[in-house]
Amino acid sequence: MKLFNQNLPPRGTMMSYAGLLERLEILRSTLRWANSLDRPEIEKLLRQANAVRDEVMQLSHKERFIQALGSQPDRQPDRQPAEPLEQAPGERKQALLARSFVFEGTFGDNPRLLDALEIAEKAAPTDLPVLIDGESGTGKELMAKVVHANGARADKPYISVNCGAIPESLIESELFGHKRGAFTGAATDRKGKFESAHKGTIFLDEIGELPLQGQVKLLRVLQSHEIQRVGSDETIAVDARIVAATNKNLRKLIEQGQFREDLFYRLSVIHVSLPPLRERKDEIPLLLAYYGDEAAEALKRRPVVLSPRLRDFLLAYAYPGNIRELRNLMYRLSCLAGEVADLAQLPEDIRPAAPTPASTASSALPATLPMPAATAAPPSLAEAKRQASDEAERACLERGLKDVGGTVAELARRWDMNRSHLQILLKKHGLHSKDFRQRDPNAH
Repeated sequence: MKLFNQNLPPRGTMMSYAGLLERLEILRSTLRWANSLDRPEIEKLLRQANAVRDEVMQLSHKERFIQALGSQPDRQPDRQPAEPLEQAPGERKQALLARSFVFEGTFGDNPRLLDALEIAEKAAPTDLPVLIDGESGTGKELMAKVVHANGARADKPYISVNCGAIPESLIESELFGHKRGAFTGAATDRKGKFESAHKGTIFLDEIGELPLQGQVKLLRVLQSHEIQRVGSDETIAVDARIVAATNKNLRKLIEQGQFREDLFYRLSVIHVSLPPLRERKDEIPLLLAYYGDEAAEALKRRPVVLSPRLRDFLLAYAYPGNIRELRNLMYRLSCLAGEVADLAQLPEDIRPAAPTPASTASSALPATLPMPAATAAPPSLAEAKRQASDEAERACLERGLKDVGGTVAELARRWDMNRSHLQILLKKHGLHSKDFRQRDPNAH
């Protein structure tokens, strides 16, 4: 998308709406799961964010309605409707925004991610079990929160359980609760996770780690919607929407006798697969900025500036640990670096090797000498376009900030664009206006 040219859209068009809506969704996601605020405060802030979001959506709908009236040709009443055209990724995300979809921080235009979000949107209003799979760190719990937040249970409890962290001897007590005196140490009656999630959603993370005994108990709950506390003969009806997640291949575990086939089919009525971050590179700039700010707030310091070569490395890195690894890297860089982080602050096991004398000498060869062909496969045309667009966008932002001495408001006025959207673009590229402010040479 050419964001900066002579034919910039007027202030307040859909480009600005998209950036503002995305920012509001991140705010809503942050507030929804905040731990340091009281619940009444969170609900108040959520209402305020919802009110602003609704106003923006109303304006957006009006504008698109007017544009549609002026651009659509007259339809013949007896003509058959045309076949629907396949939507581009950006259009698919816009359509989700227009339907008031709650993203919970899962942003990006990757087609596979959008497939997962659209499945989650259709599954959310139902009570059908959902199974989410994907590599570790791909955001499976975020997707579980998407399912919860877009359904009728959004204002009810959301209970998360890490099945791999519960000792086998305590699984039944943890999930279903116990009566006083049921076993040594059971001093009082205790609710289990299913009771706590009544009328809401229970998220069973790492379901592949659940021992076979626990799988039998869970299957019984799925079939009867009833539980029994340990040490009690009384059955308790529970109404909890089940969302499970795994980073393992459950079908292989079934073949190995480590996972029950009947439980798998009970859990995977709706199946969602999340792509790894290396296939969602459009999200990396936003995630770098987001977690850079989060780390700065946690460490009580300014957001770290990434050197150009470090930024290039982070944009190209494969992230075997996915989003979790990216977040941890930003916290590490924010902690170890001063104002500017460079390659030296990366962990040694992923840090690129320093250039050898031979490679340094080859870089100094005259430009007329032929260079050896690159061994790496060239990127796809779409990836090449995206990289070129990002580089041009960043260069334009840097030049603009230099021209106005780092004054964002003035740059927004010159470009006739929404200031909020400009701030989002600066954050996407890790640019800070203070770095472009002209310093007084007489200041000490």
